[in-house]
Amino acid sequence: MCDAYTPAGEPIPTNKRCAAAKIFSHPDVVAEEPWYGLEQEYTLLQKDVKWPLGWPVGGFPGPQGPYYCGVGVDKAFGRDIVDSHYKACLYSGVNISGINGEVMPGQWEFQVGPSVGISAGDELWIARYILERITEIAGVVLSFDPKPIQGDWNGAGAHTNYSTKSMRCDGGYEVIKKAIEKLGLRHKEHIAAYGEGNERRLTGRHETADINTFLWGVANRGASIRVGRDTEKAGKGYFEDRRPASNMDPYVVTSMIAETTLLWKP
Repeated sequence: MCDAYTPAGEPIPTNKRCAAAKIFSHPDVVAEEPWYGLEQEYTLLQKDVKWPLGWPVGGFPGPQGPYYCGVGVDKAFGRDIVDSHYKACLYSGVNISGINGEVMPGQWEFQVGPSVGISAGDELWIARYILERITEIAGVVLSFDPKPIQGDWNGAGAHTNYSTKSMRCDGGYEVIKKAIEKLGLRHKEHIAAYGEGNERRLTGRHETADINTFLWGVANRGASIRVGRDTEKAGKGYFEDRRPASNMDPYVVTSMIAETTLLWKP
C-alpha cells in the first residue's frame, strides 16, 4: 500500500490519504479515538454481458425478498468468490468482520472494522484490491456502481458506522445527537463527496433517504443517519451514515465525518 506523490512532493490528485492523515493526526481527533465500521456493498457481473451473476441473460430473476442473507443455489450467486475473499482478507491481516448476501441477487457485502482513524481507509482499499484479484481469477466482473440495475432493485452503498470516545462513554447519546446535527448542516458538502452516481441510488426508495433530504432516526433504514436501538437504549454507542455510495473513497468519507463532527465549528 503506497502513498503516491508528484516529483515535486505534492500528493497526486487521487491520493486522498494525505489530506485524511492530516485530519486524523489533529490532536482533537486523536484524543477522541474515532472508530469506523465500513460496510462495502458490491455487485458481481457476468463477464461478457455485464449482467448480474445468476440472472438469466436479458431477463430478470424473481423479485427481491428471498436473497438478503439468503442460502441456496437459487438465491445466493457467487458465494465461492465471497468466501475466498473473506479467507484471503483474514490471512492478509485485514480487519474484516463479516459478509452477507444483499437484497438484490448477485449483490454482496463485506464489513471492515472496527478500525481506528486512517486505518479504516487503508483496510478497505486493501480489501477491495483483494476482491478485484479474486473476481479476476473467477472470470467475473466486480462493480462498485451505486445503482447497477435501474428499476425496483436495491442500489449499492458503503454504510459508514462511526463513534468517538465521548459517544462510547456514559452520556454519549447526547454527543451523538450533536454530531448528527452538525452532519445535517453540512449535508450538501457530504453528499458531493460521497461517491459518483449516488443520485441514482438515493431516491427515498429501496432503504434510502432522498438525496436532497437529511433525516435521522432510530432503527430507520430510510434515514440518512440511523441510530441503532441498542445505542438509544444504552444511552451511548455509535451511529451509521447511510449516505455514502459503494464507490466512495473511504479516506474522504471517514476523514470528512471526523472533521465535521470534531473540528468544524458551525
